[in-house]
Amino acid sequence: MSHIGGLRARFARRVVGVAIIGTAAGMLGAAPGPSPREFRVCADPNNLPFSNRRGEGFENRLAELIARDLGTRVRYEWMPQQRGFLRKTLKAGACDVVMGVPARYDPVLTTRPYYRSTYVFVYRAHGGPSVTSLDDSVLRQARIGIHVVGDDYANPPPAQALAARGIIDNVIGYPIIGDYSKANPPARLVEAVARGDVDIAVVWGPFAGYFAKHSPVQLAIVPVLPSQDVSGQPFAFDIALGVRHGDTALAARLDTLLVRERPAVQRILARYGVPQLPLADTAARGAAP
Repeated sequence: MSHIGGLRARFARRVVGVAIIGTAAGMLGAAPGPSPREFRVCADPNNLPFSNRRGEGFENRLAELIARDLGTRVRYEWMPQQRGFLRKTLKAGACDVVMGVPARYDPVLTTRPYYRSTYVFVYRAHGGPSVTSLDDSVLRQARIGIHVVGDDYANPPPAQALAARGIIDNVIGYPIIGDYSKANPPARLVEAVARGDVDIAVVWGPFAGYFAKHSPVQLAIVPVLPSQDVSGQPFAFDIALGVRHGDTALAARLDTLLVRERPAVQRILARYGVPQLPLADTAARGAAP
């Protein structure tokens, strides 16, 4: 949810889990000093599969796609997606669009969703414990890895849902922010499954799909079902673009581009192994399926 730094984790319950300039300055709302020749994007420089400074993430690819449609170029405002990310970037006018936020995420004005993904179970394809539900009895004995935001393990949906079932002592938390001197800190959780440090991980889908593709060990990826847990925790989320509140003209332009480029967007997501759920074909901005 994704990704999923701090913003990625928070979108998934409160991850996982991220600027487009119009052809006229008036389309950009009241942002200070925007250039119509640039597509200004707030992004994390070290957070694959979403984005990195080398432009290798799927949100980088999406930004390039939309910028080409606008006949402009992408310019990034780089900042780790930790506490204060939106305040210091989008809300401060340093950029105009965040490429991945939950649909109807209150701090921003969101476009229509461009994909829907889910938390998944990740385990070794050969010899790992098979699991499809949080009620599977194997989870009471298996070593379970989850992403955590802080020391209380209380933020992401897997932590909440497992705790509601009394599954606590065999849960191992991996910081979603982690050691930022190393590439892609959230990858450590999927790597732990490949190494056998944990038996099962419950991971936001885009992280799992991408890092499993690069794993030296074949990993199984199974969606957490149902998508709305009995504990009340959602496990599936619509993801949209985010702009500043009031930038309605920009949001409308992005809606149009997302509809027109939907096949290309789907191809980008598929190349990165993003697990996708059906997305309602709705014209309502930010509507959930």
